[in-house]
Order: sequence, then C-alpha cells, then structure tokens
Amino acid sequence: MNNPLLKLFRSKIYTALILLLLLLCVGVLGFRFIGDYEWIDSLYMTVITITTVGYAEVNPLDVNAKIFTIFLILTSVVIVGYAISIITEYILSRNNFEDIKQRRMQKRIDAMTNHTIICGYGRNGKQAAKKLLAYKKPFVIVERNKELIDKFREDDDINFVHGNANEDDVLIEAGIKRASALICALPKDSDNLFIVLSARQMKQDLTIISRASQETSYNKLKLAGANNVILPDRIGGDHMASLVVIPDLVEFIDNLGIVGKRNINIEEVRAEQLYNAEKELTIRDLDLRQKTGCTVIGFKDSNGEYIVNPEASTKLVKGSKIIVLGRPEQIQALNSEYKIVQA
Repeated sequence: MNNPLLKLFRSKIYTALILLLLLLCVGVLGFRFIGDYEWIDSLYMTVITITTVGYAEVNPLDVNAKIFTIFLILTSVVIVGYAISIITEYILSRNNFEDIKQRRMQKRIDAMTNHTIICGYGRNGKQAAKKLLAYKKPFVIVERNKELIDKFREDDDINFVHGNANEDDVLIEAGIKRASALICALPKDSDNLFIVLSARQMKQDLTIISRASQETSYNKLKLAGANNVILPDRIGGDHMASLVVIPDLVEFIDNLGIVGKRNINIEEVRAEQLYNAEKELTIRDLDLRQKTGCTVIGFKDSNGEYIVNPEASTKLVKGSKIIVLGRPEQIQALNSEYKIVQA
C-alpha cells in the first residue's frame, strides 16, 4: 500500500521495536557483566526491570549493579512509554486513515486556484482528467460513488471530493469560487442541467462545459449557462464516418490530440505571454518559426473570432491568442524561449 501516513506509522513502530530490542540487549549484557548474573537470570532481571513488575532480585546487587539498574529503569520508562504511545496511536487510528487522507486532500484542494472541477468520474470524466493531467492543469473531481473514489484515491495527482455535485456545498468544497472551469460529465442530462444552473449562479465568469446525451438538451444547457455543450454520441458517429471519408487526415488530427508528458505538439498561447502586447507586433515580427520551429496555424482575436492559417501581417493585440503546431521539442523550445509556464 502506497499510503504515506501508513508508511510513517510503520516507520515509527519499527523505530520503537528497535529501541526496545536495544534496551533488552543492554539490560541483559549489563546484568551479565556488571551484576555477574547467569544469562537466563540476566534476561529475567532485564524483563522485570523494564516492565516495572518489581519482583525481588535473583541475587543481591552491588553498588555498580544498582547504578546500572537505576539507569535501565529511567531509560526504559522513556522508551517503553514511546513504544506504547506509538502502538496505541496506530491501533486507534488505523480505521481512520480514510478521514486523514481526505483531510490532507482537502488541504490541497483549498490551496488551488484557477483549477477545473470535473463532475463525475465515468468514461468522459476520466478522459477529461487524463487530458488535464497531460497538460499539468490542476483539477478536482466530484464523485458520489465512494467505491470509485477508493479505487483511485492512492493517486496523489488526482483530488476527489465525495458528494453529489447537485449540492452547492459540495461545489464550494471543490473550490468553485476559485475555479476557472467546470466540466459536467454526468450521464443524466437533468443532473448536468441542474449543475450548470447552480454553477453559473455561483460564479458568473466560470467556463462551463457540459456533456449531453440527447440533442434536445443542447439548447437547454446553453440557455442554463453552459459555454460549450458536447454530444459524445454525435462526435463518435461523425469521427467514425470521417475515418471512412478522410482516414489519413483524421488519423493525423488524432495524433495531434494524443498528449502525454513529452508528446504535446499543439499549444494555445496568449499574446501577453510572448511580448508586451501594448506594442502590437505582428506574427511576422515574432518569427516563431525561426526561433522555435513552431508554426502558427490559428489566431483568436480579442472578440473571440477565429482565423485559420492567419496572415503574417496579423496583429497580436492584447487579449488575442495564437495556436501553434510543432514537434514536442519545438513546443518545449517555445516555452523556454518565452518563459511560458502552463498553469
């Protein structure tokens, strides 16, 4: 088991046992050579001294033996007391590890800002979490299935809040007031609709992305406040048909979407991350191709309008973004060149 708290307890227990063993050895050797006892009598005297049972001595003790016994009693009080406290704490706490882990996890969640909340850890929720992990984006998962949480709790990269995302208190616990985005990935459209309504009321500038099973739910979710509504069945069917019509192009695009720690090859960058946007440089002025090897394939202006394959003369005004394409090492070169730290 990879639980750090359990490892800490085991480490303390091992330390206590080693100290007790050393104390026993010192006591036996002391009574054997200082008190001139036989080996079995030395062991007997050590045990009754350490445990403070207080039976009479096997043989009368001389001055040196008495001084050693005093030392052994004082030392044993400290070591045995320490060992008892550790073992008692372990016995009392072993059934509360889940609470301890949850408190530690909640501390991490409370420290998060500009994170994403994923409601539901089913198929769609897992895919969303995988993508966010690849881009090292902080996120919290709200899930009411306790067994599912326990299954993945040992992964320190994933933070869970146990509860129903329909409840405002659960969303607050997940840090919705500090979050930048919310993904509704529950199987029922009615649940997603309720969450979208609640989340939009709680934070007006929150980016909300919702899943929808029925096409009739699309407009309702948009009206409730969702910025984007995804229909997995429609996307899946369209993707399969595209593999028949334009298979090579779809395969190429799929490869762009496969991300991991070292194979991210498409990135979105704000103009402010590249230079002082007050100067209004153009894409040509940046010369990203020469500096990093990356190619600008898209542009989003400050009004949210997209341009595919923008002209080199396109001005990068404040609030605009560019989409760049490149090999993983070129993307890394871009981040290094402009000291871009992905949040």
